[in-house]
Amino acid sequence: MHPHLIRRWLREDWLLVLLLALLPVLLVMVPVAPTRLAALVDWKTIAALAGLMVLSRGLEVSGLVDRAGRALIIRLRTERRLAAALVVFAALLSAVVTNDVALFVTVPLTLGLARATALPVGRLVIFQALAVNAGSAASPAGNPQNLFLWQVSGAGFGEFLLAMLPLAVAMLAILLALVPLGFSARPVTVSRTDSPLPLQQALGTVSLVAYPVFLGLVNAGFAVAAAVVLLGLFALAFRQVLRGLDWPLLLIFVLMFVDLGLLAHLPAIATAVPAALELPGGAYMLGAVLSQIMSNVPAAIFLAPFTDDWRALAWGVSVGGFGLAIGSLANLIALRLARQKGLWIRFHLWSLPMLALAFAAGALLRAS
Repeated sequence: MHPHLIRRWLREDWLLVLLLALLPVLLVMVPVAPTRLAALVDWKTIAALAGLMVLSRGLEVSGLVDRAGRALIIRLRTERRLAAALVVFAALLSAVVTNDVALFVTVPLTLGLARATALPVGRLVIFQALAVNAGSAASPAGNPQNLFLWQVSGAGFGEFLLAMLPLAVAMLAILLALVPLGFSARPVTVSRTDSPLPLQQALGTVSLVAYPVFLGLVNAGFAVAAAVVLLGLFALAFRQVLRGLDWPLLLIFVLMFVDLGLLAHLPAIATAVPAALELPGGAYMLGAVLSQIMSNVPAAIFLAPFTDDWRALAWGVSVGGFGLAIGSLANLIALRLARQKGLWIRFHLWSLPMLALAFAAGALLRAS
């Protein structure tokens, strides 16, 4: 392989590379028979994630979401209203089609609008990244950590949704309250945007109809069978959707389960984590803190075996998506899509206060 391609792979799939590199080290420290490694993986979560990736990609490729976003945004008249609309649109979209897919829709849409009128693109992308972290927290299917915790908790879809909704609403309200600080009320005129994606009605209809059916089957405990049927359907009718999927992401999650499962078996870890969970704040505090170190998805997978309080853990890792950019993979996706110089520093000027405000709001809600 050419050195340039190797460097690009290391830069773009650094998490996959890190997990692969850690695996042999952990296997030396925690000897486990190869046949037992598969048992460390929550295959229901992997299957549910695969199915949601297919359906989210189907909605994206169909052009339905793109046209809905354009229809909403084109009617706005001020920079502040545009920012608020993008925040709400990204948050609601992330609760349905996952946070990363929402960014793949809204960030290119924002870049297209910026080619038609002067906009603070970097700040808009930052607020969209924060918005998908807030909005996706509401739904069991909104982000990978919720999907995992929903599966291991045994809670129903509605039960999980109701447990997460107060925090998600509070975080979104805080973010909307910050919009007037970040955006002016100056008028904007969008004279032209990039051409919308071609509308594929059949793909959009199938994806929309299959979405609630798939979630219902996952909720009923048939995640693996439902994912197999869904993949077969799309392989026959919409093969282009499967070709565009982020397949390495599934491998990343399999490796996360294996690596973090092995890590949890280390004697020092097995002693330290339960002790940390007894500290004030418990799983809520530890989930938020560990998210700043290892990102919120690995933090959820790592801590889940140590606590039965899935609600506190889900709240903690949701809040932990703010703060440092590594707190959520959605942050990294947004910054990478924008490709603006100095955006990493500007991101933290908003995300760190958001972490403090969201954590305080969550603590007050938990105490009430």
